Amino acid sequence: MCTSCRWQSRYILGMRVDAVEYGAAIARVLRWAGAGQSRYVGVATVNNVMESYDCGGFRAVMNEADLVTSDGMPLVWALRLLGVQHAMRVYGPDLMERLLAAAADGGVACGLYGSSPEVLSKLVDRIGLRFPKVRMSYCWSPPFRPLTPEEDELITAEINSSGTRILFVGLNTPKQDCWMASHKGRVQCVMIGVGAAFEFLAGTKPQAPRWMMRCGLEWSFRLATEPRRLWKRYLKHNPRFVAFFALQLLGLRRYGSGEKRAGLA
Repeated sequence: MCTSCRWQSRYILGMRVDAVEYGAAIARVLRWAGAGQSRYVGVATVNNVMESYDCGGFRAVMNEADLVTSDGMPLVWALRLLGVQHAMRVYGPDLMERLLAAAADGGVACGLYGSSPEVLSKLVDRIGLRFPKVRMSYCWSPPFRPLTPEEDELITAEINSSGTRILFVGLNTPKQDCWMASHKGRVQCVMIGVGAAFEFLAGTKPQAPRWMMRCGLEWSFRLATEPRRLWKRYLKHNPRFVAFFALQLLGLRRYGSGEKRAGLA
């Protein structure tokens, strides 16, 4: 594991993305979890950037996160074009697996929040087979509706009483990021929004081949496998991202400070 936990950051269309690698990200999450701190981590793609571009409130949610990784290759390329040559992808499912392995070795309790009961059941079984030492202290699939204040208070209390120190949140963007932001300071754990990682690791949804991921073509694979759900996201966001980021690179539009930023303590 990387001994250094410092990183640079850049603003991509106004949203902060941290140029962190797996070792530094895992070391920081384990440090926060060991101290029982309430933090949240965004695992960002072009979708996050464009939702942030379109909504100032969501941009604040992302920019106030304790860590924002570059889940998609377009964001890695954007970071490199903005001067961070060592930027690399930190892919949500891989980050989750590596954190589970590290948590198992360190005796850190983990929890799952999101997806459907069927997916969670398969995911828990697979985690148990791959990481038998993992202490899974919490697991819940929320209903597909807003929680009442009373329900939310109950869930918050259950998470805290479970002793969970790393909570993987598998909803979608922007829902999972907003949920984490609204619970920072309320749940005493590190929340990590990993989106579709629950379905990928449970085996209920196919992942793109690694060569497509490396080439930045994962979006086309996902669009082909889930066209009705994802067509609007990709066909609306991707062309706009390319155009607006080109304007940022050319200096024709400014979206954020773009200053270097050290990793948070």
